[in-house]
Amino acid sequence: MLLAVLPWSTFWERNYFAEAWPALHSFMTNNFVRGAVSGLGIVNLATGVTDLARLFADRGPRDMSLPDGTPRS
Repeated sequence: MLLAVLPWSTFWERNYFAEAWPALHSFMTNNFVRGAVSGLGIVNLATGVTDLARLFADRGPRDMSLPDGTPRS
C-alpha cells in the first residue's frame, strides 16, 4: 500500500537521501519514476488480493464431525 501512495506525498520529496544527493532528488521527483513506483505498488496489492482470494477459494467445507466420526448435531 505504501508503494502506491508514498511517491505522491511530501515525505517522498523530503527524503534524507534525496537531499544528500541532488541528482537523486531530481530523479526521484520525476513523475515517471513516481508513476513506476506506484504501479509496482498497485501490482503488488493486486497480487496479494489474488493470492488471498485463491487461498479462501481452495478451502473446502470444514469437517464438523466428532473425533469418533459421528456428525455433530
